[in-house]
Amino acid sequence: MQSLIPKIESQLSSLSVPITLQLPDGRQVAKPGSRVTLAFNEWSALAKLAGRQIGAIGEAYVEGRVQIEGAMRDLFDAAAGLLPGNPAETNTGWWSRMQRRAKSRGSHSLGKDAAQIEFHYDVSDDFYALWLDPRRVYSCAYFRELDMTLAQAQEAKLDHICRKLMLKPGERYLDIGSGWGALLMWAAEHYGVDATGITLSKNQHAHVQRLIEEKGLQGRVRVELRDYRKLETDRPYDKISSIGMFEHVGSANMPTYFRTIHALLAPGGLVMNHGITSGQLNYQQLGAGMGDFIEKYIFPGGELLHVTHVLRETAAAGLEMVDTENLRPHYARTLWAWSDALESQLDAARDVLKRSGGRQGENAERILRAYRLYLAGSAMSFEQGWISLHQMLATRPDGAVEGRPMRGSQSEYPFVRDHIYK
Repeated sequence: MQSLIPKIESQLSSLSVPITLQLPDGRQVAKPGSRVTLAFNEWSALAKLAGRQIGAIGEAYVEGRVQIEGAMRDLFDAAAGLLPGNPAETNTGWWSRMQRRAKSRGSHSLGKDAAQIEFHYDVSDDFYALWLDPRRVYSCAYFRELDMTLAQAQEAKLDHICRKLMLKPGERYLDIGSGWGALLMWAAEHYGVDATGITLSKNQHAHVQRLIEEKGLQGRVRVELRDYRKLETDRPYDKISSIGMFEHVGSANMPTYFRTIHALLAPGGLVMNHGITSGQLNYQQLGAGMGDFIEKYIFPGGELLHVTHVLRETAAAGLEMVDTENLRPHYARTLWAWSDALESQLDAARDVLKRSGGRQGENAERILRAYRLYLAGSAMSFEQGWISLHQMLATRPDGAVEGRPMRGSQSEYPFVRDHIYK
């Protein structure tokens, strides 16, 4: 193991952020001005660092085999320099593609999807409330103005979506994967729609039910604990949104997902698909062990597709893409805001998790460590362009060439953007 030290020293010498290593035998490998210290309890974890397996170092930290001192921003500035290359570039051969598809098919049954959503979203509402905005919007914010706070940018995002969907009073509106209900409430209160949300999270379902009662929106807003594949299609919706949800669908289920949306959407209606996309045309997950870390500790069953693949599936289902917007740096800033908020109250977060009981209480420290790495690591990944975020607006063409202000539009979409920005 001693032969690893010169190699690691060479790696550290090129980093923009100085790092100190505490070795298992008590010695230090230090660089002047270090702002981050990694203390290793085991030589095997140090070998992972030498191999640039960042995900494995993350796992060692979560499991208590490595200790981290220093700011997450500094740590991940250093981590970017330790990677062997672009972690979004992975094996794209035919056998690799077949393996990915087989895994995707086996990972997204009704039961498995419900269990995977529970694993992530039912950690603790109070835990999420510590670092999300007051509306608990758990998706990319929209910093329309650079000096916006996170709360302001999340409200700007909610309104940006409603404007793109051209919501109107009395319209039947469906939000697939409605989270803690922020978009449902915004659409109902500001645009007067008849809103339905669905979620697989019991915690989120209970929270939205309380909001509906507190705001007196019974009869105009409802939320169901339901999988999108179990929705009835006999009464189509005028407008549909899916925000931060289709990452959980799985590539093998994308045709079913978009065909279901087509069946649920009234002819001429609009659908907004807002979600994380990959930064490379063909890739399974982030390399250097980063994707494995996320799969194990954060989002089991999560899969990303390049935006072109998503749009291909959209078109194959009979939906016409009319507007696509890349919000990648907005998500980097959102995630750093979440990370900074969590870092500012680690003791409170630890206490909340311990008090929640069950799996969360027993594994409070592990969960907290995993989320610290996940938020900061995801922010870095969006900044680097390894992953992205797209809003894709589509219509279900009604086939009528006449009868709209713009001849041939075949939908409510006006084919200009004035309604979004004015």
